[in-house]
Amino acid sequence: MTATLTAPAPSATGRPTPAPRQLRWLLRLHRPALITGTALTLLLGAALLWLGGPLTDAAAAAWKEYNACGFTPRCSYDQDSILLYKDLYNYTTFAVLVVPFLVAAWAGGSLTGRELESGTVRLAWTQGVSPARWLVSRLAFPAALTVTATGLTAWLHRRAWTAGEHRIDTTKLWDDTPTFYANGTVPVALALTGLAVGVLAGLVLRRAMAALATAAAAVGVLWALVHTALPYLWSPVTRVSALGDGPLGAGIAVEEGVLTADGDRLAAPCVNGGMSGCRASLDDIGAVNYYRDFHPASHYWPLQLVATGLLLVVAVVATVAAFRLLRRRTGGTPA
Repeated sequence: MTATLTAPAPSATGRPTPAPRQLRWLLRLHRPALITGTALTLLLGAALLWLGGPLTDAAAAAWKEYNACGFTPRCSYDQDSILLYKDLYNYTTFAVLVVPFLVAAWAGGSLTGRELESGTVRLAWTQGVSPARWLVSRLAFPAALTVTATGLTAWLHRRAWTAGEHRIDTTKLWDDTPTFYANGTVPVALALTGLAVGVLAGLVLRRAMAALATAAAAVGVLWALVHTALPYLWSPVTRVSALGDGPLGAGIAVEEGVLTADGDRLAAPCVNGGMSGCRASLDDIGAVNYYRDFHPASHYWPLQLVATGLLLVVAVVATVAAFRLLRRRTGGTPA
């Protein structure tokens, strides 16, 4: 049954009836999702604490034993700890990154889409709760939970990664794509954006499954756009190197090529200027140096914060659009 958007009914005295406790109603209506989300957050948090504590110590000790073996044919070391650390790190990283998709899907499919599709929303509106107040309750409390859960797991992930850095040989570098995002504030902002986009999708489509799929897809598109734009959100560092050394500069690459004597930038025909064949190709175009524009480790937080700010702008735009859409459909009923 499709819900009809109507203004709240007045009481016999002509004044709106007392509004129910929206928070209690929200908790009761979405109790299964709240319990499931809390359990998953606690489970992920416990896994990250173990990863960054006892498991890191065990894996670091195993790597120390392995490196001490040298070329000894038979060497005893705790290989299971090394493999378990690697697997758990990958699983928990994936879990941190998938949270924004789950938030968006829940917001679109259950938080608004299902209520509008089933007509549950009319029960609140006929009991003196204005549409605007109803929408605020669908954004404010879930937003607080979202920030708490995603912020906690991202912080624990960074803590676990830092504990293994320089101690475990297979620790991911800071610019590894999944590690880069899971260690920072982008998942928090993306989850908040997913919440706002999901709520908007529910209001627009008024179908739970359609809103769920649309919100999850929107988060994927947003993440792809952020990832594509990321190298250009902050001014990169340029490193010039000799032709015999090749392009140098570790971090997130932005652009690389060769420089001519006039300072022109050209695409590099090859990257090993120490080889005679490559050197001949470089001489043909007048190359005198390699250059590389890149982001070093010191640019981590500037890139994270700028990307976070852009995502929050999208969240605000989606929230404003949701309120305007609801106001238009309900005839401008005041809060």
